[in-house]
Amino acid sequence: MRDHVDTIAPISAAGPAPGSKYDRLIARAKEARPAITMVVHPCDESSLRGAIEAAELGIIVPVLVGPAAKIRAVAREHGIDLKNYQIVDAPHSEAAAAKAVELIRESKGELLMKGSLHTDELMRAVTSSSTGLRTARRISHVFVMDVPTYPETLFITDAAINIFPDLEVKRDIIQNAIDLFTDVGLGTPRVAILSAVETVTPKIPSTIEAAALCKMADRGQITGGVLDGPLAFDNAIDPEAAKIKGIKSPVAGRAQILVVPDLEAGNMLAKNLTFLAKADAAGLVLGARVPIILTSRADSVRSRMASAAAAVLYADARRKKAAIAAV
Repeated sequence: MRDHVDTIAPISAAGPAPGSKYDRLIARAKEARPAITMVVHPCDESSLRGAIEAAELGIIVPVLVGPAAKIRAVAREHGIDLKNYQIVDAPHSEAAAAKAVELIRESKGELLMKGSLHTDELMRAVTSSSTGLRTARRISHVFVMDVPTYPETLFITDAAINIFPDLEVKRDIIQNAIDLFTDVGLGTPRVAILSAVETVTPKIPSTIEAAALCKMADRGQITGGVLDGPLAFDNAIDPEAAKIKGIKSPVAGRAQILVVPDLEAGNMLAKNLTFLAKADAAGLVLGARVPIILTSRADSVRSRMASAAAAVLYADARRKKAAIAAV
């Protein structure tokens, strides 16, 4: 969808100070009700400390699911006080994932947080057809990025779950990201569907899918955001590049959600921003019954807090919608 942008005020190239986008997310999360969070197998310092620090900020109420003796040993070794926190014993990582998912199914928690187990172990429990947390929506991943050189909070999707998504999967990927963006209080997102070029050509299938997705949005199959595509990365995020190409659109040059053609492209883009632009990258998995906080050992404390904050805000919005629907 391409429209004139005469009434849209330009954004300052300087943008906000580094880290301030995450600070705002965390501040808003502190105002929400803390979400009961199943922390799966927090058996190293970073995963255990991250959960406890989020609890100390008043963002989450953690339930530590895993081998109790090992969790307590890690806490003693690193001076982490667990006296105020519940531990649910499970003998190993696979059992911890299964138990945490079971507790979510029993409505005893609102969030899942990955600890020191492999992502595929956690996701096997989440995606189990009989005992998992699947919904009608496709499960997907969103990076919530704070890029120091960009004025917007930048979402990148999907760079971690769906390897080669087809059109229907991309529809869910986009809807998941839009729902997160709006529910954390960031407004109506400008969604750029990326390809190598900004024109539709049969030689590059992702350009055809981008055009189809925009038409799906026009027909109400994707709601809540303003879509444009195909857009090359430069004219999605740089107003001058979009101007040079003659692209008049509310999205071009000002994108807030970047939808990548496939996982490889998304993963390389997110890591490029992390290591070359010094961006922070928080991560969530969406489309399951509850949001899943997907952290890694390399994540900074700020990224871990931002992941938890975004998940809490999303859970709080869902809680409020459910309450309204029940009236």
